[in-house]
Amino acid sequence: MKISQDKITLNLSNDTKVTVKGFIAPIENMSPNFHEEWDALANMRVYKPEKEYDTSVFHAFLPNEPVAIGECWHVKETGALELLRQLNPNPNLDMHIDIGDSSGLWACLIAYNDQHAHIVFRIHAEFALTDGWFTPSHFAGDLFIHQSKEDVVFFRMHVPEGKWFDVNWKKDKDDPNSFYSTAGGICPKIELYGGTREVLKDTEYTACITRKKAQHILIQKFYKSQRIKWLPFDEAYEIAQAQQKPIHAISIDGPLDDEAC
Repeated sequence: MKISQDKITLNLSNDTKVTVKGFIAPIENMSPNFHEEWDALANMRVYKPEKEYDTSVFHAFLPNEPVAIGECWHVKETGALELLRQLNPNPNLDMHIDIGDSSGLWACLIAYNDQHAHIVFRIHAEFALTDGWFTPSHFAGDLFIHQSKEDVVFFRMHVPEGKWFDVNWKKDKDDPNSFYSTAGGICPKIELYGGTREVLKDTEYTACITRKKAQHILIQKFYKSQRIKWLPFDEAYEIAQAQQKPIHAISIDGPLDDEAC
């Protein structure tokens, strides 16, 4: 693995179109079974299974200035929202519950060579449904661009497999004093994708970092807890004994690295 601190400029031409396909699978199980009682959740499907975009939409994922491997920048909200509306007409980037939720849109350069550049990104977004909200853990994504042709080779935005979602549903919508009920489950398949990844098979890059490293760089932009060097208790105990320092322990009932509670 070769890492370079050289900075490159990333551009896209506006002369081409990109066809993007979208998919939302039915929710199979959750607790409680809101997906069986709440029509908006039971019938949540992709809004537009296929849509053609101007390449200008994907400018949202490019930095405004030259960047180096591992460097991050903000994804522009306008382009991200336009793509998310293909999944659901009412996406929200501000996150409706302000109890520490980490809204944001960040991208990172993970690899490049003379022909291609690979960008990964993470977006926190949710969908407003009739009488409630659907909040997946997060959206992850990849954007491969051809550097000389300045076009999109491949794009994908999805909720990673095995991640959670939660919902807030106002069951008694006619009662102004009623509260939202909360439930959650494993997120169904939700994704947008366009282009082809086959041309990138066996690509060797001039400079790169691993996906794991890039994901860790991105997640630290959202959660300060991810900047802490966490240790297994046994290891922390040994260090505490050797240094005669107390151990700070916490107990949680949910993940520290996504938006699903």
